[in-house]
Amino acid sequence: MASSSHGGASGRIKNLAATFGSDIQPFISDIRTTVGVMKNIAVQLEKDNLPDKVKEMEDAVVELVELSEHSVHFSSAVQAFGNRYQPGEQLTDFHKVLEDEILQYNANRNSDVQKHPLVRQFKEAVWKVHHEGQPMPGEEEEDIVMTSTQSNILNFKCPLSGKPITELQEPVRSMQCRHIYEKQVIMQYIQSKSNRTRCPIPGCPKVLDANVLVQDPSLAVDIDEMRKMNSKETNVEDFTMLDEDE
Repeated sequence: MASSSHGGASGRIKNLAATFGSDIQPFISDIRTTVGVMKNIAVQLEKDNLPDKVKEMEDAVVELVELSEHSVHFSSAVQAFGNRYQPGEQLTDFHKVLEDEILQYNANRNSDVQKHPLVRQFKEAVWKVHHEGQPMPGEEEEDIVMTSTQSNILNFKCPLSGKPITELQEPVRSMQCRHIYEKQVIMQYIQSKSNRTRCPIPGCPKVLDANVLVQDPSLAVDIDEMRKMNSKETNVEDFTMLDEDE
């Protein structure tokens, strides 16, 4: 009976952790929409030669992105805790366990918010107002080009199934290296390697842990944005082909 009770508690905590991540997704999406609007306003302010106002907008964008990233990190840590939680005879110090998960996650992420794609894209848009075609200070020209399409997505296909991430049934992201996989396929892969193996992405040195493969709140938003981007590119190609036929 005790074992059944423990299993039920473990399952409930895991489900609650997953629900928590889903509930934050609209918040993450709203922040990205807001940052996009602020970028457009900053561009107009730069055209009007109001640098102080532009700087205020940039500072606000950085704060919003930091808030978004903190929410994603916390949610991911909660999911990782839910994945590995196994009740025992002793009472669990939930605060301590969750704190450890957050520390582990933070150790594997880029903490420099200035390098976040949303912040870099904001700066690029403002810079281009008076410096079209010129690299921003401290960056090479190819870095500037990358910011137009750079996102939180590091790999565009699952390395095991070969499917584009926009077509994955249940995508998950590793908290350790940030790569994305089809959940069922990567879980089977880890189990086939005695539950300890390196990430299957060529050149990635990180060791995979099934407990830290999560559906972080930004993952669904990232993939949805990629679908929209792919759809726009397809529409442009279609129009180009129509012009050529004519």
